[in-house]
Amino acid sequence: MNATIFVAICLMAYLLFSNLNFKEGLETQTNIDSGIAGGAAAYGAVIKSNVIKSQDTLLISKYRKDYETVVLNMDDLINNIMLETALSIDQSNPLTGLKKLADLNQSKVALNGVMKFIDSSS
Repeated sequence: MNATIFVAICLMAYLLFSNLNFKEGLETQTNIDSGIAGGAAAYGAVIKSNVIKSQDTLLISKYRKDYETVVLNMDDLINNIMLETALSIDQSNPLTGLKKLADLNQSKVALNGVMKFIDSSS
């Protein structure tokens, strides 16, 4: 009986530790993974590959009008939320509402960046 329990515990420990992914104490990240020093060229190639995959997925030239419509509608939505926020700022604690307005304004800046990207893509 004791031998069976011992074997079962050893089997469970083996299954548990064989499925964990951990590094030995002295292993470090390779330069290729980080883009540092000699790994920069390979790192740049991986990034370029991801950009091409993204371009192939988005097909901006084909769906430009649809993407522009989405961005313009998001801009209108943010404008309406900003107005609602400005009209409902708690006078006893205005900083919370003002921070929300600032965050919404940053969203508008980000949307402008997206629109510029769409317009510059061919």
